Amino acid sequence: MSDTWEIFAVKYAERNERTRAESFIDDHQPALPHGMDYFVWMLVRGDQRILIDTGYEAEEAAKRGRPIQRDPAKALEALDIRADEVETVVITHLHYDHAGGLNRYPQAQFHVQEAEMSFATGPCMCDPTLQMPFTVDHVCDMVRHVYAGRVAFHAGDAEVAPGVTVHKIGGHSKGLQAVRVMTAEGPVCLASDAAHYYENFEDGKLFPIVADRDEMMLGFKQIQELADSPSRVIPGHDPIVRDRYPEFGQSGFVWKLA
Repeated sequence: MSDTWEIFAVKYAERNERTRAESFIDDHQPALPHGMDYFVWMLVRGDQRILIDTGYEAEEAAKRGRPIQRDPAKALEALDIRADEVETVVITHLHYDHAGGLNRYPQAQFHVQEAEMSFATGPCMCDPTLQMPFTVDHVCDMVRHVYAGRVAFHAGDAEVAPGVTVHKIGGHSKGLQAVRVMTAEGPVCLASDAAHYYENFEDGKLFPIVADRDEMMLGFKQIQELADSPSRVIPGHDPIVRDRYPEFGQSGFVWKLA
């Protein structure tokens, strides 16, 4: 079997009542509108499936006042994939919009950076600002999966499957990891929140939620190197992704990235 994968972006939410000040530090037009899309990503190779992130569920949406358009786990059915059959899930970081609904994947092994679990359960969480993007129930769910023997911890670069590797970036969260995927067109980097938008890495603009500014800036270079070309970096929340890649099927919320 070839080591190349197909990549699908599944959109489950959006927030359009935002401004550029919420996306970029020291932006020169901070009051301009700036929307945000929320995705999970599915990798497919033959009968193999790897889910990248799990989004957040309706309960979390209600708590934060950030509605979802569809349940991320249910949305996978547009690709003929059931959440309860997924065996591998990469969690890029433990922020609420990337690590919710973990119990929807009862067969899965979860891949997480050691640094992220330490950050999400350590003394930094006594700081309300650093704690804000995390949800305690999500973190506790991951701890339960650790005790159940269902978490693979990584300390830096690691292979999840042939053609799929994870790479610690940090910056936005201390253990944030990007995913490098080999496709028929070459390597693609799913940056997740190492770059929320194309502008982050193209213009060196920092996102306001940042645990380490130096790491975030270095990460912009890392993700481009992982993809071998800036054109093959997929940012985590940019609506422009939907303009650059073809829609898949008739669902209206899935795009084929490779």
